Amino acid sequence: MLYTIIGEDAPDSLGRRLAARTAHVDRLQQLQAEGRLILAGPFPAVDAPDLAGGCAGSLIVAEFESLLDAHAWLAIDPYVAGGVYARTRIFPFKQVLPA
Repeated sequence: MLYTIIGEDAPDSLGRRLAARTAHVDRLQQLQAEGRLILAGPFPAVDAPDLAGGCAGSLIVAEFESLLDAHAWLAIDPYVAGGVYARTRIFPFKQVLPA
């Protein structure tokens, strides 16, 4: 089943985000290699094409066996371990479009 993972950045977390980014992206690329990643990316803190203004959070939509598995995957993510996120939420997701 698909799950939506939303991470909301802690205040002043851009430095921590940049420090953990390579390890975080490596994990996402593993999901992609397994055919389980639908999309992933940050929410820029300001309406601009780059991240110079920092990030408000991140969105990941990926396939996991269960909600428990999605939580287990997130629990060891470098952004969680590195204190990038102040809050995380996971929701089951039903993709309608594109079909």
